[in-house]
Amino acid sequence: MLQANDKVIESRDRGSLAKMIMQLFSLWDLSSEDSLALLGMSPDNRSALSRYRQGKPLASNRDLLERVGHLLAIHKNLRLLFPHERDKAYGWVKRRNRAFDGMTPIEAIREYGFAGILMVRAYLDRVRGA
Repeated sequence: MLQANDKVIESRDRGSLAKMIMQLFSLWDLSSEDSLALLGMSPDNRSALSRYRQGKPLASNRDLLERVGHLLAIHKNLRLLFPHERDKAYGWVKRRNRAFDGMTPIEAIREYGFAGILMVRAYLDRVRGA
């Protein structure tokens, strides 16, 4: 169990989160390298991705769980912004954007790490008017 925001995150919940984030990475058509970078993990840690794809619980790591939460919020924003254009919603993370100095959102996240995730989420929150 892990305490995050004063809530206990059980192993089964971390398993559900693992399935959700792996499905999202699949929809975004991310490489293993990009997936690991977004999760803040070493490029050599492909075994963790394999475990998560099987639905094994995410590690009891606050940074990892916060990253996953923000990435799922990015996904939610995109689905709300493009409710009838799934391809556009899922492809957005790989399109160059002036808001990120011409980088794709994935490149911005890889460049700036956790701060990049927050930057992309904040941008989408503003665009959506949240």
